[in-house]
Amino acid sequence: NLDRQLELLSNCDKIFSDKASGKDTNREGFQEMMKFIREGDIVVVTELKRLGRNNKELTETMNLIQLKKATLEVLNLPALTGITDDNLRRLLNNLIIELYKYQAEEERRYIRETQQQGIKLAKQKGRYTGGKRKYSENDPRLQLGFKLLLEGATDK
Repeated sequence: NLDRQLELLSNCDKIFSDKASGKDTNREGFQEMMKFIREGDIVVVTELKRLGRNNKELTETMNLIQLKKATLEVLNLPALTGITDDNLRRLLNNLIIELYKYQAEEERRYIRETQQQGIKLAKQKGRYTGGKRKYSENDPRLQLGFKLLLEGATDK
């Protein structure tokens, strides 16, 4: 729920938000945030899965934040402030983050799996027709595209 997250982030100087799922990084608010990050910034997210839902993208995002010399703070991760040994704290923090990345990816996989099961069941019952098609066979834009392609046109 976006309102819940906004409440948790109310003490932050700047808030970026997306209504879309965190399943990919091609979201306007996410892209805006990544461009905005400056050295010394603290990037605060309510949950790790707000940054992405697969291990590869999460790792890339976290590395990018680190490259920009910013810090990532995840509100639902345990605080390790009582550990005075920097190396141990960093090790434990990385371990916890890896576990949460795995959990986020598995959650996304489970959502896709149950969605596919629901679609299969709906198809068997004749209640699923799929999404609305963007183009019909007779769409003039599609016909023009094929004509140009056959004539050797390229997109460059």
